[in-house]
Amino acid sequence: MNGASREALAAARERLDALTDSTSVDAGSLAEELAAVTALLHREVSLRRVLTDPAQPGETKADLAQRLLGTQVSGNAADLVAGMVRSRWSQPRDLVDALEELANLADLTAAQKAGALDTVEDELFRFGRIVSSSNDLRAALTDRKATASAKSGLLHSLLGRKAHAVTERLVTRLVNAPRGRSLEAGLESLSKLAAERRNRMVAVVTSAVPLSDSQKQRLGAGLAKLYGRQMHLNLDVDPSVVGGIRVQVGDELINGSLADRLEDVSRRLAS
Repeated sequence: MNGASREALAAARERLDALTDSTSVDAGSLAEELAAVTALLHREVSLRRVLTDPAQPGETKADLAQRLLGTQVSGNAADLVAGMVRSRWSQPRDLVDALEELANLADLTAAQKAGALDTVEDELFRFGRIVSSSNDLRAALTDRKATASAKSGLLHSLLGRKAHAVTERLVTRLVNAPRGRSLEAGLESLSKLAAERRNRMVAVVTSAVPLSDSQKQRLGAGLAKLYGRQMHLNLDVDPSVVGGIRVQVGDELINGSLADRLEDVSRRLAS
């Protein structure tokens, strides 16, 4: 997103945070309602164009949203959507993208309130690795001929009672409504959103053998100082990384042995 849409999304996220800070708001239920509105606007192209028409007054669009949604979702969800359509969006699709992001954030907030956000982050990362390593699973989850119920059933057999309920909901929504994204890209986006919820950056750490607790602590602390933000480590083991480690933070890739990289981090901090 850019320009007006970026500002509108930022304002909507602030309203969502204020809303979900209340203990009386069920963030998980709110997520499901926002996801339903996302599906509606993704399907109804003419409606999303009307709700993002810059020629129409914001209050007019907000009133329309309230009339359409008032009996379908909770007052909190309807108010949140009405506030979003009052804003200016660079293009109609941006409103749908923003609603989808808010739905995912609401679910991640539910996990955070339950003390399970770290678990959800790790499960999203692990599931992404499983998908990347299994062509058959990826094909089954992205098969356009398969029904949503069939895909949901497959995911439930894989994640039900094994993963957190929020993880299963996020992945199921992504699989059934990819909206033009690859499954891997969607899972990566969810993982980053989860890390951002904790105001952390994600470092994907690949090593030849599992790291010890001491190594993980040293690496995490060094990266946090280097980047100036708390760092969440997604750990993966790949024997081909012989005698070393590979760390990717965003678009930056760091190669080298663990000892060498930690010494380099220390030198950079001291300079």
